[in-house]
Parts: sequence; C-alpha cells; structure tokens
Amino acid sequence: MNLVIFDLDNTLLKGDSDYNWALFLIKKGLIDKSLYEQKNEQFYKDYQNGSLDVFEYCEFQFEVLKNNKRKILEQLREQYLKEVILPMIPDKAYDLVEQHKRNKEKLLIITATNSFITKPIGKIFGINDLIGTDPEEVKGNFTGKVSGIPAFQEGKVKRLLCWLKDKNLRMDNFGKIFFYSDSRNDIPLLEKVTNPVATNPDKVLLAKAKDKGWPVINLW
Repeated sequence: MNLVIFDLDNTLLKGDSDYNWALFLIKKGLIDKSLYEQKNEQFYKDYQNGSLDVFEYCEFQFEVLKNNKRKILEQLREQYLKEVILPMIPDKAYDLVEQHKRNKEKLLIITATNSFITKPIGKIFGINDLIGTDPEEVKGNFTGKVSGIPAFQEGKVKRLLCWLKDKNLRMDNFGKIFFYSDSRNDIPLLEKVTNPVATNPDKVLLAKAKDKGWPVINLW
C-alpha cells in the first residue's frame, strides 16, 4: 500500500485557512481589527519567507480560542467552513484526492494550521487522518498554549513519525509515500518521502523541485 500525504493551505486549498480564519473572526467581531490585523499580516509574511516563530504565532492565534466558549467557536467554525473554506477548494484538488482514493491508498493531511480548524476541512475531502498543530485543552477548554510539537517545518517530520509509531507502522512499510505541498517550509518532509510533488509551489520550492527533478503540478 502507498501512503499519500497532503499539505492543506495553498495546496488543496486556494488560500490559507489560518490567515482567513483570523479575517473571519475580525469580521464577526470576536477580535479587534486594529490590534490584530497588522500582526496577522506580519506573521503570514514570516511564514511565506520561512522565518515564522511558530510558538509565538500559535499563542497569538490561540488567544481567541482561550477567550471564547467552545460552543460559540464551533458554531463560528461551521459558518467559516461554508462561507470561506468551500469556495477555496478547486475542482482539481477534489479530483486529485479522489484519484488516490480509487487507488486504495492511505490518505493523510499534515498541516501547520491548528487542528480545531482543519480536522473538519479534512472531512470535507473524506480524509479522516489529519495531523495539525494542536491547541492545548484542559477539561475541554482551550488554554491558549500549544500541545506537543507544532506540525511546522521539521516538526512535520517528527509528527509523522509519531503518527506512524502510534499505528505500529514505519515509513518503509509503504511501497511509496507521496507528499503534495506548496511551501518551502515543507522541504524537510518532501526530502524524506519517496515521491515528493511540488504543488502550486512558491518560488523557493519551485527552484528546489527543478534542481531535484521533482514533479510540479498546479491545482488551479
């Protein structure tokens, strides 16, 4: 059996679910635009150029989870999926996932975006296995902290190995391991798999793909 791993933001989605979640919450009045928007823009630029401090960013993002009731957050998340996420999914992304399903392969999403937002997005694609950056919870309430290792850069490799270990698997149990990603931040994991695929790649990843002879695809 093959393992097929997908990044989410700017790979299966035409846009960034984390960045747009913040804009959605500003629109809904849960966070102050004047205090939040500029910092959100800067963090997004840091992510794009590979210099993001992931713990600082997550604690910034997780404040809204900490400061609001779970039921309200879940209701807003449902609105967000319908109003923002569904229009961000290109037909070619659905087609790619379905192609691998038809091949009876094991599918997994690994994303740096928090799992509170992204697990329901995975289910839209019919992918139940998802590794995201996990917000810490105590007795069902978010603390505003990160739980464990963020699924970012080298952290994606570590989280994948932990996920495999939990399932009593190793990377060499699979015939092939595909990884579809758009980002320079995912080069550590792209270099670990047998079949890396640069998908809607940024400039740094595109250059890397050309140098390594990796396939390049675009989903929009």
